[in-house]
Amino acid sequence: MNKLANIDYIIFVVYFLVVASYGYWIYLRKKKATMSTKDFFLAEGSLTWWAIGASLIASNISAEQFIGMSGNGFSVGIAVSAYEWIAAVALIIVAVWFIPVYLKNKIYTMPQFLKTRYNETVALIMAVFWLFLYIFVNLTSILFLGALAINNLVGAEHFHIIMVALAVFALVITLGGMKVIGYTDVIQVIVLIIGGLATTWLALTMVSEHFGLGKDALAGFNALMKDSPDHFEMILKKPGPGASQEYINRYLLLPGITIYFAGQWIINLNYWGCNQYITQRALGADLKTARNGILFAGLMKLMMPVIVMLPGIAAYVLYKNGGLQGEMAPGGQFNADNAYSAVLTFLPNGLKGLSLAALTAAIVASLAGKANSISTIFTLDIYKKYINKEADEKKLVWTGRLTIVAAMLLAIAFTWNDLLGIGGAGGFTFIQKYTGFISPGVFAMFLLGMFWKRTTGAAAVAGIVTGFVLSIVFNNYAAEWFGHETWLYTAFLNSKGVYEIPFQICMGWAFFFTLVVMVAMSLAGPRINPKAFQLDTAMFKLAPSTIVLIVMTLLILSALYIRFW
Repeated sequence: MNKLANIDYIIFVVYFLVVASYGYWIYLRKKKATMSTKDFFLAEGSLTWWAIGASLIASNISAEQFIGMSGNGFSVGIAVSAYEWIAAVALIIVAVWFIPVYLKNKIYTMPQFLKTRYNETVALIMAVFWLFLYIFVNLTSILFLGALAINNLVGAEHFHIIMVALAVFALVITLGGMKVIGYTDVIQVIVLIIGGLATTWLALTMVSEHFGLGKDALAGFNALMKDSPDHFEMILKKPGPGASQEYINRYLLLPGITIYFAGQWIINLNYWGCNQYITQRALGADLKTARNGILFAGLMKLMMPVIVMLPGIAAYVLYKNGGLQGEMAPGGQFNADNAYSAVLTFLPNGLKGLSLAALTAAIVASLAGKANSISTIFTLDIYKKYINKEADEKKLVWTGRLTIVAAMLLAIAFTWNDLLGIGGAGGFTFIQKYTGFISPGVFAMFLLGMFWKRTTGAAAVAGIVTGFVLSIVFNNYAAEWFGHETWLYTAFLNSKGVYEIPFQICMGWAFFFTLVVMVAMSLAGPRINPKAFQLDTAMFKLAPSTIVLIVMTLLILSALYIRFW
């Protein structure tokens, strides 16, 4: 296996010094003024549209995409791109309809939204939920997958050292506040895209050479489509009686056309529109800047499968045809999540350092953004409200910093020996599935809270509980209780020999029945809830530049789906 050369280390160190120095310079500029909570947590008014868009992408694209989605590209193929491409449409919806509601009502955190619209009980329940989710699902999985990938690339057994180093690097950035995160994310995205494209180019070139077509990336792409046409189907057909276990496993991850009527929208709209980690980047800006930043991120999402999914398909074709045998099974244990790092090991000296920097940029940016959101929710929605109501701005900022350190230490402790089983579940699936347990209830609560004035606080509490309980029932018990084939779902035998309902379908039905419960309960209350938001049509008017970005996104997306349907 190729090890890193001196030039790779030099490139990586230069990347680290540039990011750290730039972040420190921004911090020093801001430090001349008093650091307030809104400055530290939101970078209020100081992020431009392009910084917001870059920060959204840098925070979103992390180890679970580079490693987990590439692994899904290896196992499933281009169908996994739905996560990225539907996200572009979700970002349009968030920019046009969600962000105006947040900004008009001066919402800075998601628990604050719930308190303003419903009551303190709902806000506190969800603040605790989000803290657990961000620490024990997101931070842990990002650390685990990131350390695993870099360890495989370096070719040494330094998993724990790498994990701690990633956490420390993220802390350096995070402790400077959201403005430092936002502007260093611009550098991170540039490195991420350049390094990611270099890796994709290499992967396609390797395929081209393997089939005797010379060093031609385009020929390599055509060879992929010719060799494995099943990996270029956007819509998977429902497995028939003679379907292989491999195909059933694919369908369980991405159950054909049903994902476009069920889980995919809930996953994306909840993630991009009701998620502190994401919305925080836009909540400190004016409406036009926030909208254009979000739509700019949507445009960039369209190209992400090229960077994070295509190398996985290339690794599949090479492995299928006798290549990458050792790289896909280091230590003798095969894992589809090794696909990305397997390709990286063949990069030439110099480019390997750049790709290592790109991977690190994605991991660190996501860790920093997630840690800042944990800090924001704990400090503003728990500490200030319930622990120390008289805390001044300086104390709140320091509480935020201490929270960041504590969250990172907890994540390291639970990731050290993979206590949560991230490696066994598959990184990308682990995050999507366990986030999906609360997504139906949370999204139903936000959606009705924003746009239906009759929704009550009691209905919101019922929505949280109903969504969570139904997610557990559909995922773990429905097939056993109600049978393998009903008018709601079809369950399939998974690789463990247990009947399983595709989790996106589980999510869709949990959301639907949660809506029914919330609507029924709200109909028993007043016609207009006194805490309902006031909406007006002026909030939703679009500037010409915003319309241009929306049309461009929809045209490109349409072309992609027409080509690969």
